[in-house]
Amino acid sequence: MKLANILNKFRNDESGAVTVDWVVLTAAIVGLGVLVVTQISGAIGEVTTEMAEQIRNTDVGASFDGTPPANP
Repeated sequence: MKLANILNKFRNDESGAVTVDWVVLTAAIVGLGVLVVTQISGAIGEVTTEMAEQIRNTDVGASFDGTPPANP
């Protein structure tokens, strides 16, 4: 087989093209996911801090008879 025939056969072979497409699409999706996480991570941290503060300040009564706890 001549070198030109080998190169033409190699150039026309598309057997790995679908794999390359999937790799590129997967990389794009992962990149977008990382971008979204970095954008919302600060807001999530603020919300969890506020929730922890509210839980920490919640007064829970010692009995379960239905009476609300006394406010100090």
